[in-house]
Amino acid sequence: MAAKGTGMANKGPSYGMSRQVQDKIESKYDTDLEQILVEWISRQCGAGVGRPDAGKIGFQTWLKDGCVLCELINSLFSGDKPVKKILGSTMAFKQMEQISQFLNAAEKYGVTKTDMFQTVDLWEGKDMAAVQRTLSALGSLAVTKDEGTYHGDPNWFFKKAQENRRDFSDDQIKAGKSVIGLQMGSNKGASQEGMSYGRPRQIL
Repeated sequence: MAAKGTGMANKGPSYGMSRQVQDKIESKYDTDLEQILVEWISRQCGAGVGRPDAGKIGFQTWLKDGCVLCELINSLFSGDKPVKKILGSTMAFKQMEQISQFLNAAEKYGVTKTDMFQTVDLWEGKDMAAVQRTLSALGSLAVTKDEGTYHGDPNWFFKKAQENRRDFSDDQIKAGKSVIGLQMGSNKGASQEGMSYGRPRQIL
């Protein structure tokens, strides 16, 4: 049985390999990007979301309950808002549920799974660089979609590459199937004439 006053959430300092891994994750956190994200979220959501204390801990604390994130994702949808209820709570599971709602809505908006952070990355502060990556991807999508819902400097985020669909006629597709790629070589003039495979069998 666990000693009184200790719980699973109380993690001691990490040592050795886990310390090196954590240091590497923390080194990816970008303080310049933090300033851009704070500025964008504040403009996007309005004064009601406030501003965090500078630094990674302040940024994590600001976003941890999921409310600011849900306000952000709702502000990017012009019609029906994906997160119906945004309620501040001190209860851990409610905060995590709110973060999950943001992640689901961000995926619906178009953020790819590879750009998504995990709930624990934010809630436990395990990988705030991943949180920054998700928010940057969201900002890039908002700039690229250009639906009139983005509020901020468009130069803060890269525009995502747009799909460039090409429509070919049936004749063009058929013609393409009959072409043999150069990497496959050529079989012109090939025959087995004059070829020998090893020494002939000697019969004594």
